[in-house]
Amino acid sequence: MGERPIYFQPGEWFHCFNRRVDKRRIFMSPNDYKRFQSLLYACNSAEPIHVSNYERGYRSKTLHSVLKLPRKTQLVDIGAYSLMPNHYHLLLRENVDGGLTSFMRKIGTAYTMYFNIRYERSGALYQGAFKAKHVRTDSYFERLLSYIHGNHAELSEPRWRQGVIGNEYELVKYIVSYPYASLRDYVGDSRAESAIVNTHSILDIVDRIPSPNKILSDARTFARQHADEAEM
Repeated sequence: MGERPIYFQPGEWFHCFNRRVDKRRIFMSPNDYKRFQSLLYACNSAEPIHVSNYERGYRSKTLHSVLKLPRKTQLVDIGAYSLMPNHYHLLLRENVDGGLTSFMRKIGTAYTMYFNIRYERSGALYQGAFKAKHVRTDSYFERLLSYIHGNHAELSEPRWRQGVIGNEYELVKYIVSYPYASLRDYVGDSRAESAIVNTHSILDIVDRIPSPNKILSDARTFARQHADEAEM
């Protein structure tokens, strides 16, 4: 029997995530991460926003040029995201009926097309349809937010989930400066990528973003309590 379907409702938050088949990388270069960030912005619109496909001999639009494109109705609020070499985590709130599913399908299709053309492959890129968990409580929301914002710590300290950290000062600097996650848009300097997230949507629920040290602590707690979402 398959998993029970998730019913998305406007105004509700959901944790959406997926990884590549065979746990291989879905981001092979900085340009791949930036392409996905471009899609997070461009696909979040009820009206089509065209980002040129990758073609041999031609350059796609730059991330910063995409982030300047006008949008009308946004399908979802993106509260937080983290892009890892072989998976991603998104914290989304649906704005219109069917918006979240439409947004995720558009991203999945567009990035798969881009990746397959660029790396001369064919077939599915992800392990089936994206996974989603309904965020039902404030405590779950807060720890999930910290998990997403601390997820990339493993790229610097592989045993951070077990509390084994060689240099905590350097790790804190790393998670804040990591360019392919949204933590920087809450606690770092202003950047163009801030257009991807709706920071006000998060601050409607939490008074403030925790300190990086608290983020790491809460992220470890989330990983222990919600292994099905953390073992990506």
